[in-house]
Amino acid sequence: MRCVIISGAPDTDIKEIQSICTDDDFIVCADSGYTYAKEADIKPNLIIGDFDSLKEELPSDIEVVKLNAQKDDTDTEHCVMECIRRGFKDFMLLGSVGGRTDHTFANIAILAFLSEYNYNGVARNNGEEIRILKAGTYDMSGKKGLTFSVFPYGCESVNVSYKGALYHLDRYTLTYNVSRGISNIFSDDEAEIKINDGRAILLTYYKR
Repeated sequence: MRCVIISGAPDTDIKEIQSICTDDDFIVCADSGYTYAKEADIKPNLIIGDFDSLKEELPSDIEVVKLNAQKDDTDTEHCVMECIRRGFKDFMLLGSVGGRTDHTFANIAILAFLSEYNYNGVARNNGEEIRILKAGTYDMSGKKGLTFSVFPYGCESVNVSYKGALYHLDRYTLTYNVSRGISNIFSDDEAEIKINDGRAILLTYYKR
């Protein structure tokens, strides 16, 4: 079962939430993410937060975990850790990108944590998808025509190979201080990204 966490980033696309969430998902709202869930007509399984940003009354028929506002982790991170404790391995973070840069960066750090410990983590908002890729081969089939960018993450450089991309690379090294990895395009229905060495952040755009 996939765990979908809805956070409270501004300008979150409600239609995107509706299109991504399914009846089989375990839905968790991080604090004001509950507002977006209500707008999307989605009833979550769990709500977690210190509720410093939620402006409405909490429901009585949904499990709620209330956090102390004086804490070291974000509401979204607490949601992830709680759901790992409950046995989930596949995570989709919605409403976690945009608004304050520090919150976006913190949520990217969550993706890095999930990748490091072999969980699957993806963040989506307004047609932008973010993943952290460590060494390995990743199937990108079915993404023909989508723009993507790859940069080193948490390291000085990353060595990459692409198949099915407009700008083909074979064991090419991207460095942290050069923008060379920006704006490639998946040109074939069957495509892959291989991280030969290092760690990368992959940004894929579903809207032009």
